[in-house]
Amino acid sequence: MSIMDGKEIVSSDSQMDLDERRRAALAEIDNAKFSSFHVKICAVAGVGFFTDAYDIFSISIVATMLGYVYNKGQTSLGTNQDLGVKVATPLGNLVGQLLFGWLADVLGRKKMYGIELMVIIFSTFAQALSAQGPGLTMTGVIVVWRFLLGVGIGGDYPLSSVISSEFASTRIRGRLMTAVFAFQGWGNLASAIVSIICIAAFKNQIVNDTDKFRAIDIVWRLITGIGIIPAIVALYFRLTIPETPRFTMDVDRNVLQAAEDIENVLAHRDFYVDEQAATVKIEAPKATRSDFIAHFGQWKNFKVLFGTAWSWFALDIAFYGLGLNTSSILQTIGFAGSHAASGTGQNRYDTLHNVAVGNIILAFGGLIPGYWATFLFIDTWGRKPIQFMGFTMLTMIFIVMGFGYGAMQKTSSGQKAFVFLYCLANFFQNFGPNTTTFIVPGEAFPTRYRSTAHGISAASGKLGAVIAQVGFARLQNLSGVKYKFLDHILEIFAFFMLTGIFSTILIPETKGKTLEELSNEDQHGFVHAKNKIDALEIA
Repeated sequence: MSIMDGKEIVSSDSQMDLDERRRAALAEIDNAKFSSFHVKICAVAGVGFFTDAYDIFSISIVATMLGYVYNKGQTSLGTNQDLGVKVATPLGNLVGQLLFGWLADVLGRKKMYGIELMVIIFSTFAQALSAQGPGLTMTGVIVVWRFLLGVGIGGDYPLSSVISSEFASTRIRGRLMTAVFAFQGWGNLASAIVSIICIAAFKNQIVNDTDKFRAIDIVWRLITGIGIIPAIVALYFRLTIPETPRFTMDVDRNVLQAAEDIENVLAHRDFYVDEQAATVKIEAPKATRSDFIAHFGQWKNFKVLFGTAWSWFALDIAFYGLGLNTSSILQTIGFAGSHAASGTGQNRYDTLHNVAVGNIILAFGGLIPGYWATFLFIDTWGRKPIQFMGFTMLTMIFIVMGFGYGAMQKTSSGQKAFVFLYCLANFFQNFGPNTTTFIVPGEAFPTRYRSTAHGISAASGKLGAVIAQVGFARLQNLSGVKYKFLDHILEIFAFFMLTGIFSTILIPETKGKTLEELSNEDQHGFVHAKNKIDALEIA
């Protein structure tokens, strides 16, 4: 280092120190021991997914109730109305995932985290208090609010995934992200449990049927409204969670503040903004349109984005095609029917009660065990083997369910076998691509595009959900025979599971690798001082 004209000229050693400091700070996160902070991140992010799943999948039984109340006592809404109610949320998801995914990379994870939860709370509350008018049907009102609900839920996907991945140490990252996503299973179960409790509480009014479906109208509003409780509990923690050090370092370009944040995490201290550190900025690759095109214009990077997007698209064709129609499928195969005379209060009560019980059986029989099987093996087997296995098993299961559907529906034992295969499909969706498609996009991209790329991948999945729901609605009533083509729907699901096997080839194995290794960018010399004075201050 030398002096010239009263100014210090910084040697290249300072540039090296700055780059090494960044890598050393990141290594502290990657090698950190499991702590209470990781538990907090898991709980705060997980509660959002609990709420998301509760709100998304409760519509399966709520749609049946809406049919009773607003479609002259039928067990479902009209085809178009039922489609609108069920497809509104996935459409909102698609918008929310793209929008919040991009905003989280531009404005920061912290600034966006909590806003999407406010959207969920507001739209859920509004949905529970909805009423129709002379110029607007009830289903029209619900479609609007469920679309807005979907926007909030969609925003939760990239934010929760990226925040949990960027705070996690390398050796436990898969398990931490799986634990966050596994709250989806508990939310699905909770919606079924709340449904059965509410239905039982109003049994007498439903059976006696003296109030023209007033009791059922109250029940669906209760089921829907209760979904805001966990979201309200989590809101404070969402708003006070710190910014991830990786965003502070690589996007906000503040190495010193990020290093202090990491120290605070490891020492369990409160976060604060160091004004002196905030004045020292670095130069790092910036997220611009041209940089995005240059990065993903390379096959090695584009194939990863295409692989995560198509895998999620293929998976959600079946996952939401089944999940949003569970009540209808259970009724169709006689697993959730009633022996009481059709049109009576007892028949309505039995149908709703048995559908709720059937949903609990499916949750315990496949959904929840699948998540936790992934939790046990994600960091030892790896992501790709689990996704390969899941898609392969689902392909075979849907082939058997589709081509054997007619034979299984002829006997009671055959119907039970169908339900067993349905549970098995739920198991391998979650011990397979439903979990890994959430995890891999949160790991496999550079920090400046991680949330955006996750949002693109997740939105591709919701596009699959919309296509599945539209196809389900159109095929299920052909020839005037409800669900006559359910076997062909299952065969179509098998085809898309097969395509998922091939898209899995394109994604990297992320087990045991740091997020920087997975970015496909050289980390040596990745950042440098904005000017010589900054370099001197940092040194």
